[in-house]
Formats: sequence, structure tokens, C-alpha cells
Amino acid sequence: MKSLISFVFSITFLSMLVAMPSFAQNKPDNKTLITIGKENITVKEFIDVYKKNNLNNEILDKKSLEEYLDLYVNFRLKVAEAKALKMDTNKAFIEELAGYRTQLSKPYFTDEKVTEQLLVEAYQRKLKDVRASHILINVAKDALPKDTLAAYNKVMKIRERILKGESFAEIASKESDDPSARDREAVPNQRPFRPGNKGDLGYFSVFDMVYPFENGAYSTPVGSLSMPVRSDFGYHLIKVTEISDAVGSIEAAHIYVALNPGATEEEVAEKEAKIKKIQAKIEEGSSFEEAVLQYSEDRGSAAREGKLAKFTANRIVPEFVETIKKMKPGEISAPVRTIYGFHIIKLIGLEKPADFETEKAALKERIAKDGRAKKSEEAVINQIKQEAGFKLNNKNASAFVGSLDSTVVTGNFNTQSYAKFKKPLFKLGKKTLTQADFAAYIAKNHKKQDGISPEAYGYKLLNEFVNEQCILYEDSRLEKKYPEFASLMKEYHDGILLFDLMDKKVWSFAVKDTTGLKDFYQNNRSDYLWKDRVNATVYTITKAEDVAKVKRIIESQPDDGAIAQAFDRDSIISVRIQPGKFERGDNKFVDMAEWNAGSLTEKYSDVDNFTVLVKVREIFQPEPKALDEARGIITSDYQNYLEKMWVKELKQKYPVVIHRELLDEIKSNY
Repeated sequence: MKSLISFVFSITFLSMLVAMPSFAQNKPDNKTLITIGKENITVKEFIDVYKKNNLNNEILDKKSLEEYLDLYVNFRLKVAEAKALKMDTNKAFIEELAGYRTQLSKPYFTDEKVTEQLLVEAYQRKLKDVRASHILINVAKDALPKDTLAAYNKVMKIRERILKGESFAEIASKESDDPSARDREAVPNQRPFRPGNKGDLGYFSVFDMVYPFENGAYSTPVGSLSMPVRSDFGYHLIKVTEISDAVGSIEAAHIYVALNPGATEEEVAEKEAKIKKIQAKIEEGSSFEEAVLQYSEDRGSAAREGKLAKFTANRIVPEFVETIKKMKPGEISAPVRTIYGFHIIKLIGLEKPADFETEKAALKERIAKDGRAKKSEEAVINQIKQEAGFKLNNKNASAFVGSLDSTVVTGNFNTQSYAKFKKPLFKLGKKTLTQADFAAYIAKNHKKQDGISPEAYGYKLLNEFVNEQCILYEDSRLEKKYPEFASLMKEYHDGILLFDLMDKKVWSFAVKDTTGLKDFYQNNRSDYLWKDRVNATVYTITKAEDVAKVKRIIESQPDDGAIAQAFDRDSIISVRIQPGKFERGDNKFVDMAEWNAGSLTEKYSDVDNFTVLVKVREIFQPEPKALDEARGIITSDYQNYLEKMWVKELKQKYPVVIHRELLDEIKSNY
């Protein structure tokens, strides 16, 4: 069955539409060109559809215009019938149209300028890898101003200490709220000792970190310490140690000697001596792959000649990346120590970022799922607020939010407790939203919260409420504000109606109406004829030495069953047998064969290096196809017949009047 989208466009007959000059203001745009039943279709309506669906910018002749007009009238007849049957009031129709409207409206809630800026920014960052350390001071994203200020003051004091000369790494291991900064002590029989990273996050690139942190890292000069950067996790101090060309996707192999994180100096020396001996073996002529098999303690990669799954800079310890950045494909490194042990690395290849146009689609998809997409949304919200004259009544907002009790964070908020709050909060255009409207929103959308005060959660919900109302306000104006959107929605409205009605009256009906299909077939059997055909068998022989023997067997046996048995008996396995009835064009070797009953034609393919024998057993003259032999095309023709008869009925039900004088005026304008 046709998809809705393709149907909407095919039903407007794209291939037949052309561009047409706009009428001057003195032309009769609003006069009725076509009347179908009680519906009047203006010149402008017809011309707009006609112009919109232009494909080739051709100048149509009179016949083409008349053909399109006829097709358009048939389309409007079906829509009129669907409306008369009240199919547009059906719940399923309303929900389906609403779903399409949601999708079609999305571009109107995106700021393309902001999106393009984000795309360029993301691509430029994709070309670089950053290595940075951080110190985190936690503060909830919805914290009250006093808590936010306390966290800010704390992180600023830490910054002052670092600027005065204290070690960033030492402060990170003691003060940072990121637990990975500190050593993780061993727990007997549960977990080993793990040294902390002292704030070092290793290498990363675009999309690897939350957007505010990414901004802070890419905008801080190498060797410098950032001002506090706020993210959903709290405040970060970022120290950038390196910004270098991106390595992209890395393919590498390694020889690994494990080292316990809590190893003694003696154990470290022992492991280091081992990796150096392996290095010496390679330098003396042993291959890297041989050394992997004999010595590597990473048994998983050892089975693959030391190859690791492809990875990016943020997916592996920084010492690994630091080494790879200095290597060329095919090179083997000196021993490298990481928190896991010692490695000898072989770089197999690097897949660097492609050009902007190649990367653009993937970047756009990532941006849509990333926190930076909010920048585009915020730009749209701000534009809506400006156009709608939005102004928040801070006094009434503070009074309501300040009155919220613990029920809002425990998930038990009840609007009845706040019935006295009815004052206005803000206006959008001519619509005023009140404290009561906000209370209703809270009741519907609040969820149980931990670690946040009722007041802080209230302001978070207020911001969400304002944004939602801005979107609803703009959404309600789309058809008036953007005529092209209104036109598109009308197309989808009519297209869905037509799809459902066509399915009911024609497509599915024709498939289910087996009696009608049989009658149609009987009345039109002569339209479904086989051409000249032969009953033949194609024998494909892949061994040249078997050809003569195969020919003798074919000529001496009565049918393919006996021939196949003879092949089995003589252990001939180089033959593929393809029997069937063939028309011209079905098989190139049958086409080349002599079409006489009993003939055996031999053809050799020097390209494929096999011999083909074609045995023609019987010639068939043209004859009607059985219903099951052409059910697909017969069903399609039956559907066309049903549609034609149905349109005939609709023209009687909804009389069609075409105002020819206006049509002639249209023709004279191009």
C-alpha cells in the first residue's frame, strides 16, 4: 500500500505540474474557478497548488493544463466525499493529523542561525583534542541563590590558592567533589587499590563533556586556569594542559605487561625490566605479532595480534593517546607506562575528521541530542516573548513560589491548598496566565524531588511553565503567521482523508472483493496474454570436460527427472538444471536458442567460463494468463477501474462547474 507522504504528493500529480507566473494585483485571484457541489475553489487556490508542485519549470500546453485540471477536480471530489462522511471528525484521523502537525511545526521552533553557529563551532572543536584537569565543587542546578553563592565563593578561594602557587593536583585530590580525583583504597576481597587522577581528565573532544564544561575547556588558553564554569553538576575550575590536532578514530595494537596499581618499587622494576626485554626482542628482529603471542598479558587482544577495538582519544588513558599523537601508522613505540601497567604500542591507522560538508549531517544529529540544542530553543523562546510582549509579574510570582510547601517536592501537591492564588503571572499577546494556571501546571507535572527546596523547585517549574506557554502561544499562530505552513497542513489534512477513503473504496476493497476481481478478469482476459513461450530447460555446466557427456545424457533421456538420475549415477556434479516456461527476455540463453520443439542449443560464456545447453521441449502460442499468474497487475487494473467508476458517481453527487472564462484568462497569463 502507498505510504501517506508519497500519496499526498502523488495525489497532487507532481509530474504534471509546472511553474506559473503570479497574477498581478488586478487579476481575479479570489473569484471562483471551480465549483464542486457546494464548495467553491478560487483561482488563487488552484494557482497556488499548481505553482507549488512545479517540478520542471516547463511551459505547459493547453492539453496538459486541461489534464491537470481534470486530475485536480477528481482529487477535490474525493475530499468532498470524505468530509461528507465526516471522516475528518474521526478520532484516529485527528490524532494522526496532530502527529504530522507536531513534526511539520518543528522547524518553526528552531533558530537556524544559532543552529548553523553551533554546527560550525562543533566542527572546529572536532578538529582538536583537549587535555585538561578540573576541580569540581558540587551545587545542584536548581539550587537557591544563597547555596549557589556559597559554592561560587568556595571555588573562587580555591582558585586564589592555585594562582598563589599551590599544586592544582594536590588541591584536586583533597578538595574536588569529583571522587575520581582521590585514591580509592583497596577493600579486601572486593576491590583493588586505584590511584586517583588528581583531576586529570585525559583527552577529550566535542560532545565528550557537558556543553558548559566543553566551552570552558576550549576557551581557556593552554597552561591557564579558567574562571569558575557552571554546569548541572556545580562549579568547575579547568586547567588546560594541551590542545592539539585531533587524532580521530584510532586503530592500534599493544603488548601488555600488567602492573598492580599498588605495586611496590621492586615489582615496578621487575615489570619494567620485562617490557624492555620484549622491546629488545622486537629490535633484534622478532615481529611485533610474534611478541604479542609470546609475551602479552592481555589475552583478549593477544588472540587478535594485539589489536584493540577502534577507539577515540577520550576512551583510553591519556598516556596512550599522548604516545600515539607522536607516531605514524606502522610505527612501534618504546614502552609506555599507564595506571594499568606497561605497553608497547603499534599504530595501525588513524581516521581523521572529514571536511565540514561530510561531517555536517552527523554533527547536526548530535547537536539535536546534546545540551547545546537548548541555545537554539532559548533563542526561539526569547523571540516569542519579544513578539508577544511577555513580562513576568515578579511580585506575584515570588508570592506564589514562596508559599510552596513540602508537598511540591514529595509529589503530593494539591491545587485546592492554593485556591486563593488567582493573580496574574504574565501575559502572552492577549492571553493572561495566572497563579491558578501555574498551580494546575504544577499539579500535572511535579514529581518527587530529593535534595532541592520547595522554593527552588518552584522556580524551576515556573521557568518550564513559561516556556511551555510560549511554545503553545506560537504554535496557535503558525497557520496565520506562515501561509506556507497553513497550505502544507491543508495538504496533509486532505491527503490523510483521501488515503483513508481510497483505501476503503479502492485499494483494500479490490483485494478483498474476490468475486469482483474474477468478474473483471473474465471480462478483460484478452488484456493479459502470454507472449510466445517455450517449455525449456537450461543446463549450466561449469566443467568443460563434462559437456559432451551431458549432451549425450540429455539427448538420450525423456525428461529432466531421468536426466537428473543419470547425472547422479555418473557422478556428474558440475551441472545446474533450470526448467521452466520462458518468454522472450526472461533468460538470455533461452532467447539465443533455436525455438523449435526438441532442439538442443549450446552456448559458451568465456566471461563466466561455463557452457549452457538449452533444451526446448514445447512451443506455446500466445494465450491468456491465469488469474493467479497475473494477480498483481490484474488487481492494480481492477483498482483503477473501481476508482474510475467511483469518480463517475461522485460527479453525479457533487456537480462540477468549471468557469471557462476564468480558465482562459489563466491560460493567457503564461
